Amino acid sequence: MSGSHRVSPHRRPASAPTDRSEAEQPQGRAATRRSRRKPKPRRARKFTVGTATLLALATGWFTVGPGRTLQGDTASAAADREPEVAPMQAADAGQHTEAPAADRSDRDRITAIPGIGADWMAKVPAETRQLLVASGQGKDSSDNTVTLWTRGEDGGWQAGQAWPAHNAYKGWTTDHHSGDLRSPIGLYSLTDAGGRKADPGSKLPYDRNNNFVMSGRGFNNEPLAGSFDYVIAINYNRVESRSPLDTAYPEGAAKGGGIWLHLDHGGPTHGCVSLTEDHMVELIKTLDPALHPMIMMGDAQSLAT
Repeated sequence: MSGSHRVSPHRRPASAPTDRSEAEQPQGRAATRRSRRKPKPRRARKFTVGTATLLALATGWFTVGPGRTLQGDTASAAADREPEVAPMQAADAGQHTEAPAADRSDRDRITAIPGIGADWMAKVPAETRQLLVASGQGKDSSDNTVTLWTRGEDGGWQAGQAWPAHNAYKGWTTDHHSGDLRSPIGLYSLTDAGGRKADPGSKLPYDRNNNFVMSGRGFNNEPLAGSFDYVIAINYNRVESRSPLDTAYPEGAAKGGGIWLHLDHGGPTHGCVSLTEDHMVELIKTLDPALHPMIMMGDAQSLAT
């Protein structure tokens, strides 16, 4: 053990007398007779419990319990020592036993997306392997963060990059109507894409059309031109497998429509979710109809419940 030394029984220096007979020998014949006597063997000294305890106290290594030591002159050294633990005790404790690799992978697997409530996760169809999450900063905020999550064969979710995005000017609503300047909260499929620019490599059906035109200025006086160069239709109040330009509204025109993912113009939208062009192109190339992509959108508080 570091920091402790055993101390042998106290001895006087070799030059000093060791007992009375050696120190006070008388002179003459009596001394001669005594010198001829066969010396008696010394008895080995026995340490009593008291002596051993005092010796231990002097060296500072006498342990009285886990992590506690009676300290003498070597208190500073003894304080740094850790109590010894028997190997069998450490094995029984099981606190430092390494988990098998298979158990660790199961433990680290993400089966629920952070920030998304259990009720929302239960709504995601089993066949959906791509889930775009647009999580707003607040119920009345026009700023949100978009992340594409991919579900593996084992059911675990893996996150892609988080992209800054915009939503409607007044935030979010669970009861969207035409002109309310709020984006609808909900879970919607993504089946169709299009735009004014040529198909960048979409796996979804892509409608390249010059009618994807936007003009004027936005809420921050920013130009809106080019906002519809690339779009992905969000299937809110629309018929799937048609061009995003289709205006058939199954729930009626009053419920609004034309809710898309499109290019960001630097400010809030009327109801859509907007991303920068590089992120839109990446998204169009990545979404795969075989993986049944969907979007879950709303403010963070609503999505967490």
